[in-house]
Amino acid sequence: MTGNILLNGKKKRLDYGTLAYVTQEDILLGTLTIKETLTYSAKLRLPRTLNKHQVSAIVEGAIMEMGLHDCADNLIGNWHLRGISGGEKKRLSIALEILTGPTLLFLDEPTSGLDSASAFFVIQALRNMAREANRTIVSSVHQPSGETVFFGEAKMALKFFAEAGIPCPTKRNPADHFLLCINSDFDRVNATLEGSQRLRDKNTIYTPHATTAEIKAILVHKYNCSDYATAARTRVLEISSIEGLMMEIQSGSQASWWKQLTILTKRSFVNMCRDIGYYWLRRVVYLTVSLCVGTVFFNVGTSYHATFARGACGGFISGFMIFMSIGGFPSFIEEMKIFNRERLNGHYGVGVFILSNFISSFPFLTLMSFITAIVTYNMVKFQSGFSHITYACLDLLFSIAVVESSMMVVGSLVPNIMMGIIVGAGFIGIMMMTAGFFRLLPDIPKLFWRYPVSYINSMSWALQGAYKNDMIGMEFDGPYEGEPKLSGEIILTKMLGISLDHTKWWDLAMVVAILIFYRLLFFTILKFKEKATPMFRKMHAKRTLHYLNKRPFCPSKRHQPIPSLSSQEGLNSPLH
Repeated sequence: MTGNILLNGKKKRLDYGTLAYVTQEDILLGTLTIKETLTYSAKLRLPRTLNKHQVSAIVEGAIMEMGLHDCADNLIGNWHLRGISGGEKKRLSIALEILTGPTLLFLDEPTSGLDSASAFFVIQALRNMAREANRTIVSSVHQPSGETVFFGEAKMALKFFAEAGIPCPTKRNPADHFLLCINSDFDRVNATLEGSQRLRDKNTIYTPHATTAEIKAILVHKYNCSDYATAARTRVLEISSIEGLMMEIQSGSQASWWKQLTILTKRSFVNMCRDIGYYWLRRVVYLTVSLCVGTVFFNVGTSYHATFARGACGGFISGFMIFMSIGGFPSFIEEMKIFNRERLNGHYGVGVFILSNFISSFPFLTLMSFITAIVTYNMVKFQSGFSHITYACLDLLFSIAVVESSMMVVGSLVPNIMMGIIVGAGFIGIMMMTAGFFRLLPDIPKLFWRYPVSYINSMSWALQGAYKNDMIGMEFDGPYEGEPKLSGEIILTKMLGISLDHTKWWDLAMVVAILIFYRLLFFTILKFKEKATPMFRKMHAKRTLHYLNKRPFCPSKRHQPIPSLSSQEGLNSPLH
């Protein structure tokens, strides 16, 4: 779709609070209540000059305006929490966008997926909003055909259909009549009913009536030749002739950068605390696996064969334990959906979102990695000492953070959760393969796999640091009894292929550097998508229009000459 955007036919600056957009899908954090959702959104967007009581009053006003006061303290709900109904979610989505008091509100199919009662309450709330708050509300409805059969005042529709030779019978609702005339689904229903009737009475002869396709063709032709179409085309030409159609758009938020960061961090932290699947289940799994590792490698010792066991245990922790971080990907995707919706209306920037996500998740990652490292380190009896245990905790912490950051990059590039998990698992598998455990680093093919893959692989640096942290300074028994002991440095260089040209702290620093790189890459991808998506959509629209203009017109063959549904009601129009 292409075109120009004007307000009242003129170029205008879109200041804060001028307009808002409600998406078709209700994208909400299921772990928050209705009131919490509105409060966090209000603090993110309302001017910093408002105090706490004023913000609270605006939130309460939005709750009352959308009729949500009875369920304001109810959780929205997710896969493990029972929440509010679909109609209440839709009204909450609208309430989120009217917090700033927009004068122009756009809604994309607000009644889709709702039952009749929920749809009624949504439309009633919108009507009251338009009348009492003096807002202009523009809403789209589902119409896949793309053909216009009437565009004008509602009260003139009956007259137009009558002039087209398809008047509305006296006993039928006008809206039902309009749908019967343009919706081909009724033809299929009627064909089924007619077929059943033929089976019961084979001697009856049925005379085919006008089909929906024929009626639509009549209406489209009538409209194109009518004064309504002429008036619409004239108005479009008048608007198109206006010069200077570029519009300046001001940010949809009036809060400071620091306030946005603190509010987003707090909201994300609360979501992570309440969402069982984000970190709580993973913490249980990590603790369980840690106990399993500790019992399998319990008190591994310093024998010659223990060197292989220590290497295997370190490889498992640096590889498979980190691989389990992929379990948080579905929860992150849900948070990304919230970001995309809020970013669409300018609630906050990309940098604030990435930083707040890292700060809010850091305590959970720290607790999860420290419990894992401490349990395994003490049960396996790695090299003792506070500095060694601390390094093991930090090494695992930043390694898990790197995997989560890489999954964020994957999540920003793939369209859904399933593809994200598949691509992410494949990527992490490649990192594990070139980390230096399954094949020693000196033996990895130098072209591509050694240079540069192993050097940009965080698991490779993490594993080298873990080996050095455990073995440097220790002595192990020789392969045969009576032979001199082997130092940890010899085991590292000769048996594990680890270079001692740099310290373990350099290895840890490289892991942190890769973590920062993935976060910056995530930021770059999101910013690029913001800039490039409108350009790609414009190019796609131009290509589609060019194709449609070149394509010859062919009448549709989808509709067969079957009786219309209206004939069975005994309420035939003149065409029948």
